[in-house]
Amino acid sequence: MSDTHGLQVGREAAVAVLTLDRPGSRNALSPALAEALTAALRDAQQDDAVRAVVLAGAGGDFCAGGDLKVMADAGPRTAEQRLAGMQRYRMLTETLLGLDKPLVAAIDGVAFGAGLSLALTADIVLVSRRARLAMAFHRVGMVPDLGAWYTLPRVVGLQRAKELIFSAREFGADEARQMGLALEVLAPAALLPRALAIAQSFGGASPVAMRLSKRALQASLQSGLGAMLDLEVLSNPVVAASDYVAEAVRRFAHKEPAQFQWPASPSANDA
Repeated sequence: MSDTHGLQVGREAAVAVLTLDRPGSRNALSPALAEALTAALRDAQQDDAVRAVVLAGAGGDFCAGGDLKVMADAGPRTAEQRLAGMQRYRMLTETLLGLDKPLVAAIDGVAFGAGLSLALTADIVLVSRRARLAMAFHRVGMVPDLGAWYTLPRVVGLQRAKELIFSAREFGADEARQMGLALEVLAPAALLPRALAIAQSFGGASPVAMRLSKRALQASLQSGLGAMLDLEVLSNPVVAASDYVAEAVRRFAHKEPAQFQWPASPSANDA
């Protein structure tokens, strides 16, 4: 595992594991960490051996948001300098949302502000029982970043998104699951193993079908029925002609196990 500017980059079989690791700041997002995360995601995108990505935090927290200490230490900046700085976070957001491989976020401890925005870019979000989440931007007079104005309404609905952003209130794991922000709530010790199990299962899926489905789903909330049916018509002949489908049909005909199987949900003791 390599360490770059507070980011641990590792591999578990076909899964890239990216772990935010900035002790003392609850893995707050610094400019250097944002750039390192962008680079690691681009590497994962370009590596055909990587089939999925897990995003996690070290030390019992996911991410406390933007690093306010770094902001304070930077001193006075012009509007132009601030705008240039925000372009760094725009690149990170576009890289996260443009990743065409499944992204699983494992949220332990705090996910405040930009930390929650990071989680919202994932395809699958898992939270531990001790997770604490908040769109905390308005507490310090800021507005959401890392695409949260775009992602949050699409995940929880417009009125709930307004309430979470306007109030900047904290909420827990069970509420996150109830509002559809998290898929599962797990014991802290079971969180990363479950994230890895889900991510590793994608190694048995068709990478072409997964890529096409992820792109189509990303486009679905801003596309009409006709456009989505066009994608359907164009995509199915592509996957139907693949070696993966031929092998899947052969396995089905011979009553052999399927290549791709979603891992069973954890037991009640682990959830």
